[in-house]
Amino acid sequence: MSKFFVNAGAIDRVNNIITITGDDVRHIKDVLRSAPGDTLALSDGSGTEYAVVIEKLEKDRVLTKIKGTSPNRTEPPLFITLFQGMPKAGKMEYILQKCVEVGVSRFVPVMTGRSVVKIGGKRDAASKAARWGRIAAEAAKQCDRGIVPAVEEPVGMEEALKLAEDCGLKIMPYEEETEGSLRKCLEEHKPALLQPRSGQRSLCPVKRAAIFIGPEGGFEPGEVEEAVRSGFRTVTLGPRILRTETAGLVVASIIMYELGDMEQN
Repeated sequence: MSKFFVNAGAIDRVNNIITITGDDVRHIKDVLRSAPGDTLALSDGSGTEYAVVIEKLEKDRVLTKIKGTSPNRTEPPLFITLFQGMPKAGKMEYILQKCVEVGVSRFVPVMTGRSVVKIGGKRDAASKAARWGRIAAEAAKQCDRGIVPAVEEPVGMEEALKLAEDCGLKIMPYEEETEGSLRKCLEEHKPALLQPRSGQRSLCPVKRAAIFIGPEGGFEPGEVEEAVRSGFRTVTLGPRILRTETAGLVVASIIMYELGDMEQN
């Protein structure tokens, strides 16, 4: 069943009606070739899923009737923010698509000292963030996420570290690190990040993780020192050097395996 996200204003809970507008209308009508009576899965992006039946197809909207609601069960128990050093060309799109699939909940592009790509002012930053947001939204639909992960406008190193202040787990893969183990770091944090209750996994207050990935040229030593002072742990990812578009996906996947939900409930 195809899934679409709707905002809260589109939901009429009094009359049990949800109105779909925007680009999804064309997709429903022209790509899926849906008709009245067909069913769709909708999400409000805040944890509630709606099973709906199409009642009417109009030029610029689709009217649906709510047949059932349920809590979303696909969101991970850990809120991961990926702080991604700005990569070249179209690598950001790949990073967004794949990391949305494994469960990353927020993306913060970061302009570091060795970032080759430059942002041409506020308008360019907003335009890039809007395009990346659409990519994240499409990926969220395809992998049945319960939220559309947020994609922030590019920020500098100082602002990025401030945005990570509320994270209980802060990891920075660094090619010069030889002793800091990702496995050991996760083992140390596991008791605080996951607190089982009555045999079931439950969340504790410290449920936010930050992953900081450098651009193609890596981090400058001063950036690493600054991050460590703010609470980040530098870790090695083994003897092989991973590309910037690979590293975040690998770390996020490992964290989800160890602390998240890489198995069915």
